[in-house]
Amino acid sequence: MSTEKFKTAFIAYVPDAKPQRDKCKIETSLYELTSILVKDEDQAIKACQELVKQGIHSIILCPGFTHKTIGKIIEATGEKVGISVARGDDKSTKIALKAMEKAGWFKEKSME
Repeated sequence: MSTEKFKTAFIAYVPDAKPQRDKCKIETSLYELTSILVKDEDQAIKACQELVKQGIHSIILCPGFTHKTIGKIIEATGEKVGISVARGDDKSTKIALKAMEKAGWFKEKSME
């Protein structure tokens, strides 16, 4: 039986994120999930490149990533890692946006 785990990561945009601080890892004997919060495209690309160096197999991006940024991440990570995007339907997106607005996400972002 192989000792290699399936390694995946979830990357999410958060206005006040600091990737070096805002990350965690959850693992079982077969699976390793790393979550990293980033505040902008540059941090996302850098985090993804680091994950590839660490042997990640798959990266899941939050719905806030644009097609343009996803393309840049694909270019930056190469052919050995799968890139997926978590997307919801219209109703789910509206619910999430309402909660994010209530939490002050967009105020924080406009302060930059």
